[in-house]
Amino acid sequence: SAKQLCFAWGPAEVLVCETLFGRRGGSPSRARAGRAGRALTRCVAGTGEGEPSSSRLFVVRKDQDIYIQTLRKLFNESHGIFIGLQRSEEELAGKSRKAQLVQVSKNYRSVIRACMEDMHQAAISTRDPALHSQYSTQVSILSAMELIWNLCEILFVEAAAAGPLLLRLLDWVRLHVCDVDNMVREVLSSENPSKHELFWNVVDVFVLQGRMDEARHLLSKEASANPASVNMYKILDDLMKKMPVPSLGNTQTLTEMELKWQHWHEECQRYLQDGTFASNSHMESICKILLGDEDAILDKKELMTTWYHFLVTRLLYSHPTVKPMELRFYAQACMDLFLGGESSPEPLDTILMAAFEFEMHQVIKECSIALSNWWFVAHLTDLLDHCKLLQSHNLYFGSNMREFLLLEYASGLFSHHSLWQLGVDYFDHCPEYGRVYLELHIERIPLNTEQKALKVLRICEQRQMHEQVRSICKIMAMKALRNNRLGSALSWSIRAKDAAFATLISDRFLKDYCERGCFSDLDLIDNLGPSMLLSDRLTFLGKYREFHRLYGEKRFSEAAKLLLMLMTAHIAPCSFWMTLLTDALPLLEQKEVIFSAEQTYELMRCLEDLTAGKSDKQKFQDDDVETMKVEMLRLALARNLARVIVKEGTLEGS
Repeated sequence: SAKQLCFAWGPAEVLVCETLFGRRGGSPSRARAGRAGRALTRCVAGTGEGEPSSSRLFVVRKDQDIYIQTLRKLFNESHGIFIGLQRSEEELAGKSRKAQLVQVSKNYRSVIRACMEDMHQAAISTRDPALHSQYSTQVSILSAMELIWNLCEILFVEAAAAGPLLLRLLDWVRLHVCDVDNMVREVLSSENPSKHELFWNVVDVFVLQGRMDEARHLLSKEASANPASVNMYKILDDLMKKMPVPSLGNTQTLTEMELKWQHWHEECQRYLQDGTFASNSHMESICKILLGDEDAILDKKELMTTWYHFLVTRLLYSHPTVKPMELRFYAQACMDLFLGGESSPEPLDTILMAAFEFEMHQVIKECSIALSNWWFVAHLTDLLDHCKLLQSHNLYFGSNMREFLLLEYASGLFSHHSLWQLGVDYFDHCPEYGRVYLELHIERIPLNTEQKALKVLRICEQRQMHEQVRSICKIMAMKALRNNRLGSALSWSIRAKDAAFATLISDRFLKDYCERGCFSDLDLIDNLGPSMLLSDRLTFLGKYREFHRLYGEKRFSEAAKLLLMLMTAHIAPCSFWMTLLTDALPLLEQKEVIFSAEQTYELMRCLEDLTAGKSDKQKFQDDDVETMKVEMLRLALARNLARVIVKEGTLEGS
């Protein structure tokens, strides 16, 4: 039987269902699902081969990394750095502003590194092979992210000039090419390092990374153990000691540096041609590296491990005053030489090459394709935008690149049950479309608890998102009503300023009162204040409760006036008049006369209006209790009228 793919879009994920009916439309669906996200979580919904009910369900998430618990530190801590950058003083100019931006970049890198170390520890401690594999993959991804970010920091944010540029690139290689660290530790911890089989490999690594002091220290051990090589060692040590290196300060000009380097280079050349190191191939090889001999450096390919290590080593010994814009030529040549046609460039190679070519937009594009989440490109692009490096690049559909990537990242955060709160701040700092995106996403947040609803509501109220405030309040009011929590439902409907819903809930309160003879949620009803004016029925509910309070406090005269007003001003619904008239009975039966003659006539008129409004059929259907109530009311009203007339006549006579 043929298969069909059905799918449904969600705010941040796609549900894809594979069924055993017809093949129509399968391929495009699969393609769309593939584009929707890189991470696929598979869940088998049914088993059994050949059964029509057999199907497989896929959840294709837009940003799977959001759900990895160990990456929470990355998202949470970088959020604080991002907000700090948006609020930073842009008035700072020149060096102070650049120093500020470089520090922000370093802060981002420290978060990546801390997260990478946590992930590494998690990989070591877990016994689950699948988890170990997942953590190890994440360590590799985070390592690549820091490598790329660090290079972008040197080239774009700090914009290191010729001279200091090489020193920064050396630090970059030393920090990130650490495959040899274990070998170094093994040699240095041995009893006799100079006799260790990897001794010369370690010396070579130090030389290749420009770590001259460490290389000289190791060579001194070789000289002590091998007196025959003392003379050669002294000459090589002197050459390494005298090697000119660019300075970070302005202590020397590039011309001075180049002149010193040229003299030193000629000296190295002279010793090599004289055959000073001919009797020791290791020292001769080191001298060739100092001279920038391409073949000698490439012989150490396995120690360098990467083409960009080869690039920095070659620049150190051949072009120490390389200018930023010259990097592209050396980088391409070094990559071609190092890979030698044996393997094609990996995505990481392509990204680093784009950086060396100063193609910032290409770096961002390639990272968007290669990396498994939007975190990296969103934050890097924002930083570069603050460096005023992306100002000219607008996307064809209106928003600039910075905003587009921040919107994508924040949208992914909104699919998470708690990280959505971070997404709010990212939307706030997208001036063009951020508000629209926030309005759309905030409506989709599941309001599982009142606490969460209040949190979402506060966010909306702070941003004057009135439509969303009303929507949230209505949703919560409906939930409360379904659970028969009338007080909460009324509170939410008042907050939503929804008159119709407030009327509906007020009716429910009144119905409950009629059935049970008492009000629930008295605190809320007693403290309605001006909110009771939202709807007539709510006003009646509030005033009717006030009548009961006055009666309870034995303020009978005030209670009587309020009761009459509720009917004569038509605030009370007609269906509730009988209840109000019944409430008047105890007041009519008081020893002291409460209702005046005029008030008694008004009550009589209300009773007659109520009974006259009913058809004969309705009267016939009314039960005996209702008929008895009417008769009792007529009797009580007649008696009260008689008492009032006597009382008022007595007062007039006196």
